[in-house]
Amino acid sequence: MKKDKLSKLKLPDKPGVYLFKKGKAVLYVGKASSLRNRVKSYFSSDLCSTRGPRLVKMITLAGTVQFFESDSVLEALILEANLIKKYRPEYNSREKDDKSFIFVVITKEEFPKVILVRGKELDEKMRNNSRAIFGPYPSAGEIREALKIIRKIFPFRDKKCNPNSLKPCFNRQIKLCPGVCSGEISASEYLKIVKNIELFFEGKKKAVLRSLEAELKLNIKKGDFERAVILRNQIFALNHIQDIALIKHPTHLDAGRPSGIERKIEGYDIAHTNGKQIVGVVIALVNGEPAKQWYRTFKIKTLEGANDTAALRELILRRLAHNEWPAPDLIVVDGGKAQKNVVEMAIIEASKIIPVVSVVKDERHKPREILGDSAIIKDHHREIILADLEAHRFAVRFHRKLRDKIPY
Repeated sequence: MKKDKLSKLKLPDKPGVYLFKKGKAVLYVGKASSLRNRVKSYFSSDLCSTRGPRLVKMITLAGTVQFFESDSVLEALILEANLIKKYRPEYNSREKDDKSFIFVVITKEEFPKVILVRGKELDEKMRNNSRAIFGPYPSAGEIREALKIIRKIFPFRDKKCNPNSLKPCFNRQIKLCPGVCSGEISASEYLKIVKNIELFFEGKKKAVLRSLEAELKLNIKKGDFERAVILRNQIFALNHIQDIALIKHPTHLDAGRPSGIERKIEGYDIAHTNGKQIVGVVIALVNGEPAKQWYRTFKIKTLEGANDTAALRELILRRLAHNEWPAPDLIVVDGGKAQKNVVEMAIIEASKIIPVVSVVKDERHKPREILGDSAIIKDHHREIILADLEAHRFAVRFHRKLRDKIPY
């Protein structure tokens, strides 16, 4: 393939999979965190010394490059494996040596396990006792990291989990097992999780999202808000796949985000005097710094008396009704579990999908603990604390001005 042909391709700076082809024959399948940069690298002057003469020959034979964008590197990894399995390209590290490759195996039993198996261990007996087998994957490290990401979205059982033993396994304690061991989940409910994992490995994320969204609406209608929060979090996670370990991206909320897009975190707080003159505020951080053009103040209208959670619910619903304002990537609230829960319910009510963390204070009103997704908290600890402090400062300032009858 000549370099001038490459210049005519409109390769995006996005994750995806590329196929070098000679006519209809697929010579090579690869994945990339940036299709543009990755494909261009095959036409560098030092290709022979860095990748070898075999790959140079493949480039010479190839007449076209076909590509498929994906929403994340994780999905590119899965699509790459599926296409290699389908086409068995001559210039990939051939699957004729499958024994050294890794497969994802979902066992055939009442509570299926999701495990990684080397090709040399994948005998006929194991194949017959499996619901599904995905792969081969050439990099053990990559598929292990991929499975860790998937497990955070869809917790599953592994070899160390004994069904209904009433002894929670270690992964149950860190929320990576849905409670198969402790008897907290039925076989039918667990199989829904397994089916979503299978669909995801088949490259059918849209089908998974449709199923989760339908179940979310049903649970909201039934009033099962606890289940609705779980489903909402799964939908959010699928739409914002955190594949940092695969692409070494510097921040958790930015993973999969196109370059140049700002990250917006909003902080909320309530202020009043013994339940009178109740006010709420919204502050915003953009890329970690206060963005005062997005600060907003609200006089709480529906309440009399001190009820911070009800005031917070009104504040969230009124803010989210402003579709003309950019939606935040993360909401930070002052308070504990009750405040976090009421905000999550309000977000569902508003048909939005936004993660929430809450900052718990000690008796001196200093941050003591943060409740919420541990990865988000780890990656954005400074911003979360800043958002909480800034919201509190702004709420007190606004309330004092109202109380003192100074025009704001």
